[in-house]
Amino acid sequence: MKIGKNIYWILSICLLTLFSCSNDDGNNVKLVKKQVEVSSDGTSNTTFFTYNGNEIVKTDSDLQQVDYTYTDGLISKVVTNNKVSQINTTLEFTYDKSQLVSIKSSDNYVIKFSYNSDETVSYQKTTLNTTNEEVVVYHGVLYFKDKNLIKDKKTLDDTEPGIVSKYDLSYEYDSKNNPFHNILGYDKLLNCHEIVSINNSLISVVESTVTNTEDQITSSANFYKSSFKYDKDGYPAEKISEDVMPSDGKSGYLKTQYFY
Repeated sequence: MKIGKNIYWILSICLLTLFSCSNDDGNNVKLVKKQVEVSSDGTSNTTFFTYNGNEIVKTDSDLQQVDYTYTDGLISKVVTNNKVSQINTTLEFTYDKSQLVSIKSSDNYVIKFSYNSDETVSYQKTTLNTTNEEVVVYHGVLYFKDKNLIKDKKTLDDTEPGIVSKYDLSYEYDSKNNPFHNILGYDKLLNCHEIVSINNSLISVVESTVTNTEDQITSSANFYKSSFKYDKDGYPAEKISEDVMPSDGKSGYLKTQYFY
């Protein structure tokens, strides 16, 4: 159930590592130079950004440094150095005709994507067990509308025998510019969830169901919302993210400011 409880903080991995934007006319490029996040307990984290044209080269904060490699205009490698644990993690991205087909992690997992005729995208995450056998962790389907990710239906495969565990994530959007969508090649990174959409996510709902061996169903729902302040070009200058209906009764809060 942790996927629902911590969804915004999980997604902050992507939020911290990639951010740029461009004006609608395509002639000028706006780039965020600094991002400041303040959580409900008062702790803050500032991230600085380095670019080469409209390609992200590096992000750096007190918590981590992330370095990016491009190949033919697509992000082919992301290396994250966790400054707290001193552990490096590498993600390698493989494409077929500009479509992301696999992500290989140094953390011993692979995510594969396949593109369906109805414009949905199927995915499957696998890992190797102690005997070096491939094990499916989960699989799912991504649904898109108007260049926005509107639904992610996921089924866990590493559960106990007879247990079926599913998650349905749904999203609603504003009509403003999502700067993440304009990073060169970033809209291909389907592992970063709704923030690769063309607009900004206002509401996300995580519904989980677990069916046991006796066909008894346990369900829960988590509701999250974000509100924005925009600059004169229609890009976010400030974002407030909140847990509206947390499963443990403890609401989370995250304020993010963007400096261009």
